[in-house]
Amino acid sequence: MAKAGRGQTRRDSKRRVLRPGESVRADRKYQYKYHIDGKPHFVYSWKLEPTDKLPKGKKPCLSLRELEKQVNTDLDLLVNIVDGQMTVCELVDRYLKTKTGVRQSTKQGYVTVQRLLAKETFGKKTIRSVKTSDAKLFLIKLQQEDGKSYSSIHTIRGVLRPAFQMAVDDDILVKNSFGFQLAGVLVNDAVTREAITKDQMRKFLKFVHDDNVYCKYYEVFYILFHTGLRISEFCGLTIKDIDLKNRIINIDHQLQRIGSMEYHIESTKTNAGTRKLPMTEDVFRMFQAILEDRPTDFPEIMVDGYVGFLFRDKNGMPEVALHWEHRLKNAVNRYNSIFRVQLPKITPHICRHTYCSNQAKAGMNPKTLQYLMGHSDISVTLNIYTHTGYDDAKKELARLKEARDELEKKKFITQKHAQTTHVSLIS
Repeated sequence: MAKAGRGQTRRDSKRRVLRPGESVRADRKYQYKYHIDGKPHFVYSWKLEPTDKLPKGKKPCLSLRELEKQVNTDLDLLVNIVDGQMTVCELVDRYLKTKTGVRQSTKQGYVTVQRLLAKETFGKKTIRSVKTSDAKLFLIKLQQEDGKSYSSIHTIRGVLRPAFQMAVDDDILVKNSFGFQLAGVLVNDAVTREAITKDQMRKFLKFVHDDNVYCKYYEVFYILFHTGLRISEFCGLTIKDIDLKNRIINIDHQLQRIGSMEYHIESTKTNAGTRKLPMTEDVFRMFQAILEDRPTDFPEIMVDGYVGFLFRDKNGMPEVALHWEHRLKNAVNRYNSIFRVQLPKITPHICRHTYCSNQAKAGMNPKTLQYLMGHSDISVTLNIYTHTGYDDAKKELARLKEARDELEKKKFITQKHAQTTHVSLIS
């Protein structure tokens, strides 16, 4: 490319106008020059625009224009850092850039927080002007004026607190303004997801089994109540994951659908979530019925390499958690419209919690239960054992007394037999 004379517009070999700082090197590589503290710095690329073809034999790379955008964003942020004028939004954006390798659902949560802060006056405040009282008042405003739930605010604070801590670690701030506990600042209006009783579960499942409308969901509801599967794990199950011959449920992934209606296969919630569940006889029959009734005239849509999902919508896409949440809700509403004694709210997670609670009350070894539930921390499993009342405690004490009495009885019989044998030998 010929050099442009003074006052002439500089262009590349394709006659495209080059912006200030842009140039083309002798090897045809594009270059952008910028300065930090008076010292020149450079970025390079084989492409000017993202749509440009990559020269043969060259490795994929960002275009120069994309690199320029990144550089200029970082330079603006650097100026704000030096001047102490970085806003809350800018800090959060910078923090989230460090969060790589996160799940799609987590990324979607980050986007939601960013959008909320962009609309708030608080998001435009400089981080050095944010006092602890400002942080508290902002969260109180979200709850009392905007009607945000405790769990939503907990998520928002879950981004702001580490972001401000990063500013402390970078010596931009002296103190983390969000370093306080939510307790005492907000009213915890989160509804505790309690297990339903065995009697309630039996009545609900019998109703579903006999109902003309909801009977088609009976097998799924039964499985959720009797396996403890996370709903995302259940929705991710494919034909290959159901081993009827060996009666094993293979769980090594989950299905998620984010707000933009994008479907993704993700690894299990924790490493412990990857597990093989043995089928009981009744659970085996439920899966057998599901596979036998599975339509064959629906298209088989592949999601991230997985195909053959157990349940699909009319478009062939795998059904997700929301489908089963609505079906459980509608079935409970139908039940409560018929019977005087009402059922509480039932969700897929309540089904899971009920399974765990039932196994704990039956005396299952906590480590075994931890494995079945896919809990990474035994404390999560043990917490289920605290969800007991007077009746549970009374039954457990009676069971232990019965076990002790039986043991004493056996010990007495053994001793009596030994004495009889001894006397017989002497005579």
